[in-house]
Amino acid sequence: MDRVAKLASQKAVVIFSKSSCCMCHAIKRLFYEQGVSPAIYELDEDARGKEMEWALMRLGCNPSVPAVFIGGRFIGSANTIMTLHLNGSLKNLLKNAGAIWL
Repeated sequence: MDRVAKLASQKAVVIFSKSSCCMCHAIKRLFYEQGVSPAIYELDEDARGKEMEWALMRLGCNPSVPAVFIGGRFIGSANTIMTLHLNGSLKNLLKNAGAIWL
């Protein structure tokens, strides 16, 4: 849990992902298209990935990926991010976290 919290606070947007996950790919693309350069941690390519996956599930992220943190705060998984994007509030979160300026 400590490692997830530490990594999540190192950049304005952090995404915990798996390289084989299609929803993870879609969420990463969404952020790139918004002009955001997130820190991405591929759990299936990390020696401690299983441990981090369990920590994410304890935070309430089910499925465990994609797990998105903005401004060091856990925001949610794919459904939450897409909802925020569609209702227009994702941009404000990104601005407030310093991930985008416009």
